[in-house]
Amino acid sequence: MTKIIFVCFGNICRSPMAEFVMKNLVARAGLEKNFVIESAGCHPSVGTPVSEGTVHELRKNNVPFAYRTSKQFLARDYARFDYLIGLDRSNVRDMKEICGGDPDGKIFLMMDFAGEHRDVADPWYTDDFEETYRDVLIACAALLEKIHGDESNG
Repeated sequence: MTKIIFVCFGNICRSPMAEFVMKNLVARAGLEKNFVIESAGCHPSVGTPVSEGTVHELRKNNVPFAYRTSKQFLARDYARFDYLIGLDRSNVRDMKEICGGDPDGKIFLMMDFAGEHRDVADPWYTDDFEETYRDVLIACAALLEKIHGDESNG
C-alpha cells in the first residue's frame, strides 16, 4: 500500500487538485486498492471548501472529485505517508519545519517527479487554473509511473 499526501499552502486549490488527479490516474490504471491519497495545507483556513477554479478545472477535464474542505498538515502525517509532496518550495520548507526535518527522505517537491525542479504556480494568485492543472497532471503521471515502476521492479 502506497500512501501519498499532497501539500500546499491552504489546501483549497493545488493540493486538492493533485489529490483528485492522482486518484483518477490510479483508478484508470486499476490500482485503487494499492493507494491511499490525501491532501492538506500547511496554513489552511480549516473547513474552507475547494476553490471554484479547481472544481471548474476538474470538471472540465472529467476528473471525478468529492466535496471536501481544507485540513491541516500535521507532524504525525510524516509517519502515516510514504510520499509527502509539496506543491512549491515554501511548502516543502514548511513541511520539514512541521515534521522536525525529513530523516527518511519522504518529502518531495511535486515537479521534481516531472524532471523540473520548480514550483507549481498557485492559481490563488495567478488565476490560471489551467496551467496548474497541466503541471499537476504531468507530475502525477510521472509519480505514478515511478511508483508503479518501483513496485514492478521490487
